[in-house]
Amino acid sequence: MAILALDQGTTSSRAIVFDDRLGVVSSAQVEFQQHMPNSGWVEHDANDLWATSAATARAAIEKAGLSGRDIAAIGITNQRETTVIWDRKTGRAIHRAIVWQDRRTSDLCQRLRDQGHEPAVTEATGLLLDPYFSATKIARILDNTPGARAQAEAGALAFGTVDSWLIWNLTGGAVHATDATNAARTMLYDIRNGAWSRDLCDLFGVPMSMLPEVRDSAADFGHARADLFGVEIPILGVAGDQQAATVGQACFQPGMMKATYGTGCFALLNTGDQLVRSKDRLLTTIAYQLNGKPVYALEGSIFIAGAVVQWLRDSLGLIRDAAETQPLAAVADPAQDIVMVPAFTGLGAPHWRPDTRGAIFGLTRATGPAELARAALESVGFQTRDLWEAMRNGWPGARDTVLRVDGGMAASEPAMQFLSDMLGAPVDRPRNLETTAQGAAFLAGMQAGLLPGPDEFAQSWQLERRFTPEMEAEERDHRYARWKRAVAATMSV
Repeated sequence: MAILALDQGTTSSRAIVFDDRLGVVSSAQVEFQQHMPNSGWVEHDANDLWATSAATARAAIEKAGLSGRDIAAIGITNQRETTVIWDRKTGRAIHRAIVWQDRRTSDLCQRLRDQGHEPAVTEATGLLLDPYFSATKIARILDNTPGARAQAEAGALAFGTVDSWLIWNLTGGAVHATDATNAARTMLYDIRNGAWSRDLCDLFGVPMSMLPEVRDSAADFGHARADLFGVEIPILGVAGDQQAATVGQACFQPGMMKATYGTGCFALLNTGDQLVRSKDRLLTTIAYQLNGKPVYALEGSIFIAGAVVQWLRDSLGLIRDAAETQPLAAVADPAQDIVMVPAFTGLGAPHWRPDTRGAIFGLTRATGPAELARAALESVGFQTRDLWEAMRNGWPGARDTVLRVDGGMAASEPAMQFLSDMLGAPVDRPRNLETTAQGAAFLAGMQAGLLPGPDEFAQSWQLERRFTPEMEAEERDHRYARWKRAVAATMSV
């Protein structure tokens, strides 16, 4: 029997069929349109998220030469915080999905901070008052869609992050649920008590009737309806994309850390059953939850990682394909010390400055595409160093950790070598970079009884390459100090 993983991301939807040893059998992927109606606003058509997920699922099964009867379970992993609100009766979204990158609620977050609410929000959720999370997005939709608030208060509307939206559509509206990792990203969920917070719902003006039921990451989320795949298939695993990657990287022991390089970069440090409060404005979150027991993590979020390469391609036209960045950066003039701060949608951890915008320092008449490509790749290493420092300062268990990396940019040799140079520490790249989908498949397969537990799964993790520091400490410190000056200058504008 096989396992189907749905990986619904920020720029594309993907489906991967895994065998009963989590080997990749087939995959399908479709990009969908990004809607950016105003500066700092990012939206998706919720129907696109569902339609592309369903289409890639069918395509991957067909490509594998299988039918729905050969699929033992479905696992779902998804872009987190992205907010969908739909009519329970019609199943139609009442507004475009507001994406995690969207900054339109910055003023509301600032107003709540000024009123002194952030400490209580952080205490309950582990999060900071930031437009990144779902709560203010929900309020925005309810307050700016005619009739929406009255409908919500009457119990006619449902809210969900993308996992809930997919589950609702897969089950034909039979199940309105999420898992603990996605709930923990809404700014409405008390991560210590494991329940939706009435106080936070009141603060943000979110009727509790809108909220999905919260379940374990490996649990029964209903069955995909038979008309989709020819037979009903159980949905047995759900986790937000970064938590799914943590599982896929087998970071099951406290002190283990992973960083996923997709549109953004997200680093998670497993802190076990310890709910660690960061002094450096990192987030405290749930890494995964099994058998009713949450495993906690510290998380640092970088909003722009792989997206900076997309910017080189789509906005500047310097490259035609992301793969061109690596050879282009390799021929950059080493004498030009260009620093790029890609704060296109603000700065994430540890700065949390949604108002900041991008900047490039050190430009000369000789600066060209090669130098910009190198600066773009290096910006990811610098930003990861910011998170690394904060994690090492915030919890003693992070002192001797090795960073495990995955995601599209992890395939870049110069980017990963520069990352190791900046950290002054080893960086491990696994043989399988599809760790996000693999994590979702593992959760579903374990729940189905097809796969063993976490300890056995961890033994199957395989190293493809370890990057070790090659840069002299003096140069590392000099370059990082220049990066910090560039960030400070960018935030001062």
